[in-house]
Amino acid sequence: MATAFFAIAIIHTFAAAKIGHCAHHFPKDSARQRLLHLLGEVEVVFGLWAAIFLVAVCFTDSVHAAVEYVESRNFTEPAFVFVIMAMAATWPVLYGANVMIREVARWIPLPRATAFYWVTLTIGPLLGSFITEPAAMTVTALILLRKFLKFETSGTFRYITLSVLLVNISIGGTLTHFAAPPVLMVAETWGWDLHFMFMHFGWKATTATLLNATYATFMLRKELAALPFQHEDDEKSLDRPRPPLWLIAAHIAFLAATVYMAHHMAVFIGIFLLFMGLTVVTHYHQTSLQYEKSLLVSLFLGGLVVLGGLQAWWIAPILKSLSSELLYVCTTLLTAVTDNAALTYLGAQVPDITDGVKYALVAGAVAGGGLTVIANAPNPAGFSILKGSFRDGVINPGRLFFRALTPTLIAMACLWFLP
Repeated sequence: MATAFFAIAIIHTFAAAKIGHCAHHFPKDSARQRLLHLLGEVEVVFGLWAAIFLVAVCFTDSVHAAVEYVESRNFTEPAFVFVIMAMAATWPVLYGANVMIREVARWIPLPRATAFYWVTLTIGPLLGSFITEPAAMTVTALILLRKFLKFETSGTFRYITLSVLLVNISIGGTLTHFAAPPVLMVAETWGWDLHFMFMHFGWKATTATLLNATYATFMLRKELAALPFQHEDDEKSLDRPRPPLWLIAAHIAFLAATVYMAHHMAVFIGIFLLFMGLTVVTHYHQTSLQYEKSLLVSLFLGGLVVLGGLQAWWIAPILKSLSSELLYVCTTLLTAVTDNAALTYLGAQVPDITDGVKYALVAGAVAGGGLTVIANAPNPAGFSILKGSFRDGVINPGRLFFRALTPTLIAMACLWFLP
């Protein structure tokens, strides 16, 4: 039954764009318009069908069985993504990241907009190896929105930008063993430390990130050259004061403490409550915390935990029966229809698998992390931030999948063929 609801949720995910368009056929703020708009929100899909599944369990078994199953699931990751996304979206963090990217872009011998775009799609995702992928996704997506996607650009510009962002975020977190969810699921079990990750994944992922950013910049060079890009500090264009250095450092310290306590929900929620106090005291230098977007993303991931936890019966046999090469390709494709962290977690439960199979499993999981919204845990955060810049506020999953194929193939080639 869980697999049936999981399949329905995947179909709903791909149909969300059409449902969102249908909402515009009804009077604004009418009941039908609001209902269709809600059903067209990608972030709502898995939470909705997980709730329906649990109600079905109540009727087919018992309320106790449903509650017992929910309590057996680990919701630390959804809670962590909520907290880290809200922290990373604050003005001092965004300002600090923007300044760093701007200063690096000054050294690139390209037009200002082109250089800033290329650096954003490289440094932003690679930061995910240190501040975690959800935080890197939030920061990078907000910079792209404020610097590029706020202008009138083509659909090609938006979908190439989004697809490269998702793929680069997925592979950019593999320089370390604690930042990318699919790596985090296996690092302790398989003994993968910082040195192992950099030597086997990190430099290859960095190469792929640079190539993908170059691909996007080359494809969009004409539109980038035509943008009315402003290189001045964001506080001048947005009428916001520049945050003091001590406040930026304090935000980074809170982010670091949250990342360090990522496995301990009670602790990082306590850290977040203290962080909220800091934002209240320093409200003059802050923007409003992004509660709504963060909660929607957490709902999505929570639903994925509920439904994805019962898919091992068909995923595990696939992992056991394939060679390393075939497993690499199949894992990349499987990632499109299930969270890549769930795939690697299931792989870590399979005993006596070879080092080649372990590498193929994780490499395929991160390479395919940009194909769909459910492929990688931070993807819903990017969707939530950027969807307002797309037509009717809806991102078409089919079009995204098509545009993500090229950067995904580049990532696959680098992770598999580089020595």
